Amino acid sequence: MELVLDRVSKQYQNIIAADRITLKLGVGVTGLLGANGAGKTTLMRMICGILKPTSGSISFDGTDVSEELYRDALGYLPQNFGYYPSFTGRDFLLYIAVLKGLDKKTAKRKSTELLKSVNLEEAADKKIRTYSGGMKQRLGIAQALLNDPRIIVLDEPTAGLDPKERVRFRNMIAELGKESVVLLSTHIVSDVEHIADRILMMRDGQIIWDGTKENTPDDLEGFYLKEFGGAEDE
Repeated sequence: MELVLDRVSKQYQNIIAADRITLKLGVGVTGLLGANGAGKTTLMRMICGILKPTSGSISFDGTDVSEELYRDALGYLPQNFGYYPSFTGRDFLLYIAVLKGLDKKTAKRKSTELLKSVNLEEAADKKIRTYSGGMKQRLGIAQALLNDPRIIVLDEPTAGLDPKERVRFRNMIAELGKESVVLLSTHIVSDVEHIADRILMMRDGQIIWDGTKENTPDDLEGFYLKEFGGAEDE
């Protein structure tokens, strides 16, 4: 499995948000770091087919990002995912499962499995409006995994989670990376440091660092702060 970005650019009037990015991402977890305005969210939205590149192409095993087959293979958790406050967690997952084309039996089974995996089993039949921020984030992770995606794009997946939950999801993401192409954007350097097989750093719409665990500096956070001055991520 391979996700291929070939000279991908995105320009908004006189602003270049992504500048001729060429990448090949295989099975494993790739961490994406960068300061506010670096272009990370634009890049991830193009990978998910939400934004159309100004130029260049994105494909997965030869299938273009614009094709239905590509979307069937994709799981996406945006930084602020949409939900219906009056739905229960279970109803929400069943609803998203239908949108993703799962049959009723599979939708029910997968929803139950994922609610347990993200520790929402006891809150499954409560309204989402009663959920804490961390609970909503866990529900967002669950909906991204409903269709057993082979490409998983996660934008700040551990935001709002307490330290214990964060460790739980690090482990979950690491497991997903054994069989899927996972792209993880986060401002928590330790999350990337612990689970990423490959680390990318982005600045001014360009990838300025591309390293594996073997050639990444031992003090990743120090290296990151040196490159970006400690700025918050987008």
